[in-house]
Order: sequence, then C-alpha cells, then structure tokens
Amino acid sequence: MGRPRRDGGEQPLVSPDLARRLVTQAREEGLDIAGDSGLLGQMMKSVLEAALAEELTDHLGYESGDAAGRGSGNSRNGSTPKTLLTEAGPVALETPRDRAGTFTPQIVRKGQRRLDGIDKIVLGLYAKGMSTRDITAHLAEIYDVDVSPDLISKITDAVHAEVAEWQARPLNSVYPVIFLDALVCKVRDGGSVRNKAAHLAVGVDAEGRKEVLGIWVETTEGAKFWLRVMNELKARGVVDVLIAVCDGLTGLPEAITAVWPETVVQTCIVHLVRASLRWVNYNDRKKVAALLRTIYSAPTEAAARAELEALAESDFGRNNPAVIRRWRDSWERVIPLFDFAPEVRKVIYTTNMIESINSQLRRSTRNRGHFPSDEALIKVLYLACKEMGRTTTRATAGRGSGAWKTALNQFDIMFPGRLDLA
Repeated sequence: MGRPRRDGGEQPLVSPDLARRLVTQAREEGLDIAGDSGLLGQMMKSVLEAALAEELTDHLGYESGDAAGRGSGNSRNGSTPKTLLTEAGPVALETPRDRAGTFTPQIVRKGQRRLDGIDKIVLGLYAKGMSTRDITAHLAEIYDVDVSPDLISKITDAVHAEVAEWQARPLNSVYPVIFLDALVCKVRDGGSVRNKAAHLAVGVDAEGRKEVLGIWVETTEGAKFWLRVMNELKARGVVDVLIAVCDGLTGLPEAITAVWPETVVQTCIVHLVRASLRWVNYNDRKKVAALLRTIYSAPTEAAARAELEALAESDFGRNNPAVIRRWRDSWERVIPLFDFAPEVRKVIYTTNMIESINSQLRRSTRNRGHFPSDEALIKVLYLACKEMGRTTTRATAGRGSGAWKTALNQFDIMFPGRLDLA
C-alpha cells in the first residue's frame, strides 16, 4: 500500500491545534474517541450531514432560507432518519429530502446502509481467511458495528461479477516468463469434502511486472485440463511465451508446447529438490540439499550430468535410488536451464516468486476447514491476490529490477524477434 503522498505546501483541513482542542474537550466531557456517540462518530455525523445539505442546495439551486426559492416548484422537506455503518461505528444521520422527491444524494445514496469503507474492511478480512462469523465478531469488537453473517456473505458475493470479468480480461500478447503452480484446498463437492487443486498462472511481462493471469480449480489434472487452460490464455491474447516454469504437473509440458510450440518448458528446481527430500530422513535433509545443489549449480549440462552420475555412484546414491531416479526422469526438463546465461538462470531457476504468492494464499485458506464451492475458493484467492496487488500489471504490481533488465537483453538475443516491446 505504501505511505500516503503528502503535498509540501498543502495545509491539512483539520489543523493539529483544532484536533487537540477537540480531543481535550471530549475527555473533559467524558466522551470516548470512538464507539457509539464518540468523538469520531459525532464528527462523521456532522461532516456527512453538512455534505448532504450542500448536495441538496446544489440540487435545488438556492441556499436554505433564500427568498430565491419561493415559487421554484421544489423546496426542502425535512429529513429522514437513517443509521449508517461506518469505520467509526454506527452513525445516526438525518438525510435531507425535497418536496418533489427528485433529490438523489451521492455521498450517502438512497438505501445505502454502510459506507464503502466497511465493505473494504469486510473484503480485506475475508481475503485474509476469516470466516463470515469471525468477521461479524471482529467488526462488533473493533468498530462497534453489528452486522449479520448473512450481510457479510452478501458483501463478499458481490465480488463474483468482478472475478468473472477479471478471469476473462485481455492479456498481453507476449510474456517472457510464465510460472505455473497449484495449491491443494478442501472443497465441498456434492455430499462430501474433497481435495481440489487451485492452479495459478503468473506472468512476468517485458517490464518485469508480475501478474496473476488466472485461477482454475480442478479435482484432477491432466493433459485435457491443461490444454483447456493454455487455449484459454491464448484466446485472451497471449500469442507467445518464451519460457514456462512449472513443477512437472501431469500433462502440462505437452499442453504448453501444443499451444506455443516454441516455448521452452523448464522444471522448477526447488520443486524437484523438495520432491527429492521426501525420500530422505528429516535430519539428513540439509546435507542432501547441499549434495543436490552441486548438480543444478554446475556451469554446463555436461558438468551437471557428471555431478549426477557421481552422486549416483556414491554411498548416498546407492542408499537412495529413488532420489536419483527422480532426477533422471526429470532430466529433459532440467537441462534447458543450462542453455541460459547466469542472469537468466536467476529468473527461471525456481518458482520462488509464485511460491511467495502461494504462501500468502495458504494463509487465506488454512483457517477454513473447507470451502462450500469452487466459486467460494476462487473468490477468496482472487481477493487475496488483489490485496497483494497481483491482479493487474499496473505500477502497484511491482517492477523488475536491474537484474531483470539484464535478463531481458539476454532474452532478446536468445529469442530474436519474439519480444514485443512496442
């Protein structure tokens, strides 16, 4: 989010002296700062009612009590009470109205029962993995706002249309690198709860900005599923991908090359190391990770092959054949790494970037026993990605560093004519 920008010569609307006098007066009168009838609530009430009065004046075309309003055909007609839920707690408003009934306020709209800030708070808490009942309790405790779990559900359900639009938005024509990964969540399907994989595609554009391209939930993955995903990305405008980094998901490499034949598919080294360590005693994992590092940090493919064979002939290799077999089975998807310069290797070496996204997404899902539907899972994941600033390629999504610019120059040489930098 960052700090709010301050303009050097701009004076604050509420001076520090005025703020101190208000706080001092509130304390002398035994008034709380927040809560029902607190200082913030009274200030919110005064500001909103003054703004509504100004809106009505602008609508009618004359000030209250001005003789110019006589015979105008419309006039002020008292007010209507309304309780508005705000970040400062419930605020009792007197909403002005006109005799002709044509006044449509914008600051607090007709039928509006809460400020937009409350919706943002609810969506932010929901994105962090809190349940509707947890959010209800939190709002009551912190903001003294009483809302039902059903209202929380209605607020979050309003995101569905936004998610559908986001899932169908146009994408860039070229992505130098796309990372593909999945995290497993429990989702109710029919009368039982099943493990389902939420698959994420994260694209890095020519400026080095990261963006979640889409989220897909599937019980089982395979070539048909991944082909559908790749075709969907292509239909949304992705004409070419230089490098796709994944963790060897079933059918994924074949689906990628079927849609983008010239794309280089690279296995995520960290995923491969992690899968290898599952066969190793926990106390030996650091030692084994160091042994495996000699393979993927080798300067050339031949040197890496020699390191692998040496490890296979060692006592470790003879005692852990499953680890060696896993590396040999994945070798064709490992060796593309050695065709690139060190600057590019740092970019495609691992899916650590998407792993950092996944770690934050897991925080949003781990507090829930299960999700009632696929749509509910996608909604939470989308809100979490949005909170991270990863649902767009705008500046808020971050820009590439100097290392990325170096890699980009390498890409331009290795993949001539395929980078669209216009």
